[in-house]
Amino acid sequence: MADELPPGQTIEPIWVIEAAYGPDAAERRAPVRYEHIERLGRLRAEGTILEVGGYLDMGGSLVLIRADSEEEALAIVRADVYTRTGVWTGFRARQLGRVARTDEVPRR
Repeated sequence: MADELPPGQTIEPIWVIEAAYGPDAAERRAPVRYEHIERLGRLRAEGTILEVGGYLDMGGSLVLIRADSEEEALAIVRADVYTRTGVWTGFRARQLGRVARTDEVPRR
């Protein structure tokens, strides 16, 4: 399969997590939003999280995570203050083959 890819390109397996918001998420998130964004920003700077954000219609959040397993990816979102305080109330995890440059994928 490696010969099917252009030079310098790879397919990186990552986890896509869709986090559902609880019915009162807008009220619950305000007091903990700073802590939430600070933590996710740190994980992004470390390379664990590739992208994260909330849908503007308050329908939930999307998190793209580098993790070795679904359990590891879910543990990252379950440890978040949004989960602990009921902003996020459920998760869906799917593995995605992310097209990436070989020099942007960390070696594990």
